[in-house]
Parts: sequence; C-alpha cells; structure tokens
Amino acid sequence: MAASSLDFSQVAERAAALQSELNQRSGGLTRLLAVTKGFPAEAVAAALQAGLNEVGENYAQEMLAKQEALTDPKIAWHMIGAVQRNKVKHLAGRVALWQTVDRPSLIDEIAKRDPGAAVLVQFAPWQTSGKNGCSVEDLEPLVTRAVTAGLKVKGLMTVGVAEDEQATIEAFKELVKRADQLGLPERSMGMSGDLAAAVDCGSTLVRIGRALFGERPPRLQLS
Repeated sequence: MAASSLDFSQVAERAAALQSELNQRSGGLTRLLAVTKGFPAEAVAAALQAGLNEVGENYAQEMLAKQEALTDPKIAWHMIGAVQRNKVKHLAGRVALWQTVDRPSLIDEIAKRDPGAAVLVQFAPWQTSGKNGCSVEDLEPLVTRAVTAGLKVKGLMTVGVAEDEQATIEAFKELVKRADQLGLPERSMGMSGDLAAAVDCGSTLVRIGRALFGERPPRLQLS
C-alpha cells in the first residue's frame, strides 16, 4: 500500500475512544502511546493533532527520518524496538524514553552517549524464545547498573506472549509485582491485541498502532 493511499482522518476519533476506554478501565492511570512503526510521518502528525504527543518507533532509521520531517518539540519520541549498540550514538539526545533496555552493554552505551537518559528495563518473565528482555534473575542487577550509570530508570516494559492469553496475563502480573518491589512507577505493557488485559493488570502505558492507524503498510525501505 502506498503511503499516499493511507487515510488518517479517523485517528482523532479512534484516539478519543481508546483514551475513554483506558480511563474507564484504569481510572485515569493508563496513557496511550501512538506506535507509528511502518507508517509515514503523516501518522505522527495525525497523532499529535489528536492530542497524543508520545510516539513510539521500533527502528532507528525510521525515527530519525520522521524527526527530520517533523520538528515539533511537543513530540516525545519513545524507542520501543530492539536497539543495536551502534545505533545509540545516532539516537542520543533524540529519545525521550528508551523502552527496551535489556542488557549491560546497552546500558553502558546509552549512559556514555546519552547521559541521564530516561529508560525502561525490558523484562521477559518467561524468557520466551525469540523475544528480547531480561530474566527475573537479571532484572534487579540491570536496574541497579542503570541507576549507577546515571540513567533515570522510570519503570519496566514487557511484550505479551503471542497467542497465549493466560501466559500474557501472568507476564503482566509478574511485571507489576517486580515494578512494585523495585519502586518503579512506569509499566509499559499492552498493545492492540491485549489492551484490556494489560490495563486490568495495571499498565500505565499501552503501545497502540493498528487500533489507531489501521493496517500497517509494508515497511518503508530507508537507506
């Protein structure tokens, strides 16, 4: 699907409906992060017009390209995809919240290139094959390392277990338990497919793309 054929005219209406649902389920606890992965910069503009200033991107090159197209300082860019260490230097100073910090080497690189940055530690309670995130055993040491390195650890992030609702709920509950133990207020969990479960378990930030913007087009090829 070509970018020009995408229709973002309903984003504001969808955002209002989603935020209303979130408010009802969470009592105002849960925020909406607009995930614009694979969508053109127009999607970010539509989200901003709908009152959503927090935007999530999965790929460094896409984030950088959209930041060049949209220089509005109100946009708070979140990196929500796996980050290679060699990309950190390009993103330093451009990311409001690094959500996928899951290993010591990445902590050290962010601390070096983006001192004092705000981060979430990505947690994978059951170490699902093919998923990023640290184990239960590594969680507290990673949080401690990040704090010691001068990073602002705001909370934890996780991804649900594909096609397994019960395992996803258990993962969400485990994240909330660990965040409570560590005194971390932000709990980034839940996407379009497991929104209700995440909010009911205590998510403070849900990452929503499809339910806001429609079906995602083929990934943009950026040099």
